[in-house]
Amino acid sequence: MNAPTGPLVSAYAWVPEVARGRVRDLRVRWALEEAGLAYDAELIRLDDKTAYRAKQPFGQVPAYVDDEVEMFESGAIVLHIAELSEALMPRDTAGRARVQTWMFCALNTLEIPIAMLAELNIFCAGQAWTEGHRPRVEGWVRQRLGELAARLGDNAYLDGAAFTAGDLLMADVLRMVPEAMLAETPALEAYLARCTARPTFQKALAAQMADFTGAPPAGWTGPR
Repeated sequence: MNAPTGPLVSAYAWVPEVARGRVRDLRVRWALEEAGLAYDAELIRLDDKTAYRAKQPFGQVPAYVDDEVEMFESGAIVLHIAELSEALMPRDTAGRARVQTWMFCALNTLEIPIAMLAELNIFCAGQAWTEGHRPRVEGWVRQRLGELAARLGDNAYLDGAAFTAGDLLMADVLRMVPEAMLAETPALEAYLARCTARPTFQKALAAQMADFTGAPPAGWTGPR
């Protein structure tokens, strides 16, 4: 393959149905759409990652290449794209600091407990040991959602009226919250709906879904 003239984003050629629309290359696709940057997707098979690990040592997606950088980790890539586009992050020092703070908040303060709950609900569903952990994890998630809603207040977005990379990552994290639990906090339910109604998100989601054209790995016995 020739060196890219625009961004190249790695994505899976196939994942189980439960993961479709949730794989983290979506965050990068969304950021590129917000920034107005065309990109290509490099599709990776789940069972054929040996060469790919030169780009992403853990064999995950996304990895990212443009004319200047090679990267992995979705949050770092979104930050790089935000630094290229005022549509995702203001240019003044104070504004940049606020957006970067919300980006790290989404990936640490919110995503850690929410991902833990998703692990219990989806990947470990039905296992007896999960029931002893569930009340603590659900309480942790509810606490963080309440605190986030209090800070959001009546604002449309985390930094006020303008959508930023902080909202992009926060919205993608909130998509992992069970719908019934998110509905307990109407302000966040409305906030997530507002973010994901953006044409840029819808375009990124459609692109990810369209790329799931591969077959499951040989011998795959997990969920389809």
